Amino acid sequence: MANLGYVRVSTVEQNDARQKEALEKYNIDKWFEEKVSGKDTKRKKLQAMLDYCREGDTIYVHDFSRLARSTKDLLTIVEYLKEKNVHLVSNKENFDTSTATGKLMLTMIAAIAEFERENLLERQREGIAIAKREGKYKGGQVKKIDDDIFQKKYDEYKERIINKKELAIALGISRPTLDKILREKGLNKN
Repeated sequence: MANLGYVRVSTVEQNDARQKEALEKYNIDKWFEEKVSGKDTKRKKLQAMLDYCREGDTIYVHDFSRLARSTKDLLTIVEYLKEKNVHLVSNKENFDTSTATGKLMLTMIAAIAEFERENLLERQREGIAIAKREGKYKGGQVKKIDDDIFQKKYDEYKERIINKKELAIALGISRPTLDKILREKGLNKN
C-alpha cells in the first residue's frame, strides 16, 4: 500500500512548494506533479497516477481543486478510485474517503450533483415540449444525401483520393454522421 501525492499548479511560473509542504506529513512514497490547467481531466500526470494506483493505496491532494475543477470531474475520479479500492484524502477540506464521515460527505456531494443534472434534464424536456407545441422544435433532422453524389465521393474515398474527413466535408455532414451512414450501408469496413 503506497501513499501517492498529487500536486498541480496551473502555470509553469507558479510554485508547488506550498502544496508539497502541506502533504509531507503523509510520508508520500511517490509524487505526481504537473504544471497544467485543471480545466479537464486529460492531464498526463493525473492519468499516470490513476493508472499507477493499486488497491489499498491512498492518494493525497492539498485540496480538491488540484484534482478537478468541476464537481462532475471530481465525482468521476472519486468513483474510479472507489472501484479500484483506492482512498482519497484532501488536506485542506479534511476529507478522507476511507472514513465513515468521508463516505457520507461523498454520497451527499454525489446526490447533489445528480439532483442538479436531473433538474437540468427536466428543464430541457419542458423547453422542448413548449417549443414543439409552438412548432419551433424540429428535433434532429436526418440529412438527405443524393445517392449518386454519395457513391461518387465514396469511390474517391475507397481509391484514397480523399480521406474520411474530406469525404464528410464533401457530403456536408459531420464525421459521426458519416460513420452512422457507413454503418447503415454496411460500408464501415474501410
